[in-house]
Amino acid sequence: MTRLRVLGTLELEIQDKIYSPRPPKQRQVLGLLSVRANRIVSLESIIEELWGDAPPRSATTTAQTYVYQIRKNLGRLCDGPEGELLETASPGYILHLAPEQLDVAVFREHLANARAHFKEGDRVEASRLLWRALRLWRGGALEDIPRGPLLRAHVAHLEEQRLQALEMRIQMDLLMNRHRDMVGELKQLIAEYPLNEWFYAQLMRTLQRSGRRGEALQVYQVLRRTLQEELGIEPSLELQQLQRAVLKSGEAGQEHLRVPSVEAG
Repeated sequence: MTRLRVLGTLELEIQDKIYSPRPPKQRQVLGLLSVRANRIVSLESIIEELWGDAPPRSATTTAQTYVYQIRKNLGRLCDGPEGELLETASPGYILHLAPEQLDVAVFREHLANARAHFKEGDRVEASRLLWRALRLWRGGALEDIPRGPLLRAHVAHLEEQRLQALEMRIQMDLLMNRHRDMVGELKQLIAEYPLNEWFYAQLMRTLQRSGRRGEALQVYQVLRRTLQEELGIEPSLELQQLQRAVLKSGEAGQEHLRVPSVEAG
């Protein structure tokens, strides 16, 4: 069975053997072919990814050599149909994979199914699918690959989809009153995303509903101080209103669940 993993370090598994080229430029080429699996990647795009606006005179020949080396190594790993994974397709190349062989395709399928189950009112199944989707992430997308302009854009898009899935899963768990189990996770997320007001808001709501009003107010002060020091701005109106609700010991209003659309990569 062939599997390609891009949600973490780049790994191409063929018949229980892991392939990931050592030369950085070859890894970069395989990374670009991977995030555009089943679509033609032009030779021009590969050159742009590798050298940006300043390619060397030998760029075309060198890029073709990188692809040749990748294809040769794939051929060494298998004798069956997997040997035809990477094909020439004018004006470039295409990496063939079935959706179930690509972790990002499975991630997006779980996310789409979670959204559908939520619309049908099945929060439990939606939450389960979101947990499964997020467990596919083993780190940052292509975290071990050098990135040119094209890969940077792809990775940013993947990370945004991960963030959407994470927000949706947290909101789903809050709707099912799992807030007491979420304080630690939300604190960790704030440390990872110190300028993301949404995570601060969910932590404040979670602490409020857990009877920890003072800590909820402290979270707001941390956010305010961080925004002032980093950006010179105040928290959003929503966060200011949430702080006032906590001060009044009222219900820290539950935000309407935003179910993100699932975009193709």
